[in-house]
Amino acid sequence: MKPETLAIHASNLVNAATGDVTPPISLSTTFYRNENGNYPGGHMYSRVSNPNRSALENTLAKLEFGAEAAAFSSGNTAGMALFQALKPNSHIIAPDDMYWGFKKQLLTIFKGILEFDFVDQTDLNLVQESIKPNTKVIWIETPSNPLLKVTDIAGIAAIAKKAGLTTVCDSTFASPVLQNPILLGADIVMHSSTKYLGGHSDVLGGILVTAKIDEFWSDIRNVQQTGGAVPSPFDCYLLCRSLKTLVYRMKGHCENGKKIAGYLNNHPNVEAVFYPGLETHPQHNIAAKQMKDFGGMLSFLVKGGEKAANKMINKVKLFAQATSLGGVESLIEHRYSIEGPDSKTPKNLIRVSVGLEHIDDLIADLEQALTV
Repeated sequence: MKPETLAIHASNLVNAATGDVTPPISLSTTFYRNENGNYPGGHMYSRVSNPNRSALENTLAKLEFGAEAAAFSSGNTAGMALFQALKPNSHIIAPDDMYWGFKKQLLTIFKGILEFDFVDQTDLNLVQESIKPNTKVIWIETPSNPLLKVTDIAGIAAIAKKAGLTTVCDSTFASPVLQNPILLGADIVMHSSTKYLGGHSDVLGGILVTAKIDEFWSDIRNVQQTGGAVPSPFDCYLLCRSLKTLVYRMKGHCENGKKIAGYLNNHPNVEAVFYPGLETHPQHNIAAKQMKDFGGMLSFLVKGGEKAANKMINKVKLFAQATSLGGVESLIEHRYSIEGPDSKTPKNLIRVSVGLEHIDDLIADLEQALTV
């Protein structure tokens, strides 16, 4: 089935007794055993599995062309579960432009436990040269946060496979609608389902999807089920509900994103625009090859430095000045002040999550905010 159909039907839970069309929420934390001590309903305890979580995992595994998925209570816990499943002193090759939450995990929580290097992954030779005897994972983030760098997934996956490494791709900015890393050779795909998968800024979640069920995946599953950082049945219900409109929401995000990027790219008070759909983007050709469209995320540099950027962002009226992304409403933020003093993000960079409002209203708001 096509993604539009899968997203609507893969999560349906049909109860023969009641005939629900909309999947019900199963709130039970524990489930009956039969006379043989087995679990005829397939569930034992909700930390281990739950009907709503199984429906969510099944849907996302299908959308990402994977063998299985594991859902978590946030994107951060999804990434952390993978890091926790690695043996001590394992080495990770991570991107130099990386979501700050994961970078902070490596620098603080896993400091002294794991080894890691932050590498410009647009340079495949540099990635190859960064492999060490204890390297276990190449962690890709494409498009990246917040500079929208695009990494050649197939190129990295080929390097990893030759060296016997696992390729993990954070595909949050793309969603399964625009990019399928497993089809390009990645072993595991990660999403913060808080973002485009949820799409309404009202539920936290994270997901890992694996291409194959192997020992490493079993270790990740153990962290999920034994550690217990899992989404609630209601969270899973909300995510399954939101996935039903994902394909059509992404069409709107992409359409508005392109128009906003084009507008900003021609504005006299904008120094640079980072959006893979622009032909001036240094990895535009790679993005065009591995993505079906270019998404609704972009960032740009305001002329005049940090002071001008802060002035601009405080003038917007329709864009919500807030962190996160992927919701139906447009969000805007000064990224450096979110990441803190150790951030390498330019101080005049503004990150935008383009929502589904009318494009004329969005451009009018940016125009008045950028007017000196």
